[in-house]
Amino acid sequence: MVQAAAKLSSAVAPRFRGKEALRALDDTTLVRAHLASEPLAFDVLVERYQVRLQNFVYRIVGDRDRAEDLVQEAFVRVHRHMARFDRTKKFSTWIYTITSNLGKNELRNRGRSPLVLFSALAPAHDEVERPVDFEDPAAPPDEVFRRRHLNEAIMNSVAKLPAHHRDVFVLREIEGRSYEEIAELTRCNLGTVKSRLNRARNAFAEIIEPALR
Repeated sequence: MVQAAAKLSSAVAPRFRGKEALRALDDTTLVRAHLASEPLAFDVLVERYQVRLQNFVYRIVGDRDRAEDLVQEAFVRVHRHMARFDRTKKFSTWIYTITSNLGKNELRNRGRSPLVLFSALAPAHDEVERPVDFEDPAAPPDEVFRRRHLNEAIMNSVAKLPAHHRDVFVLREIEGRSYEEIAELTRCNLGTVKSRLNRARNAFAEIIEPALR
């Protein structure tokens, strides 16, 4: 094992020198590079996931500063336990699970139920890494008001969903996660995920419909 790591390290060093080269690599290769002592590989993983994870956990805890702290803690844990990561699995699922658990622990420590708060809904399969920005400085005042009203309606509607429906709704409709990833994150089978998502979509449509008239 040590010899294999040393061999990979010697191969990694000249090939992946500099962040630009590392940014072109997939997650699994970056994990291997990090374990082979490539000094910048972990930095690139942080760059790749930091904003997405902060937005994700913010929707769980509803506190931007606390979300940043929890994401930092997630990266500390990932760094500490990277050697234990099963590389037959997706790195993104692993780090989302760690971050999700930290968010849920935060809510338990507060002694209240989770409220999923977010700025806007992104379409399913959307690769945008942050919520849609509802504020446009160049927009007419009536358009700004309309967008703010819609933003508030969305937040209020999602917050009213049952917690187990809210989880799958956010992971699918906001984060664009696959059904398989959601099943791993929520520890449910695929049938349950799809059933909960279908109910969540129907409930969301009914809740928000009066605000869209």
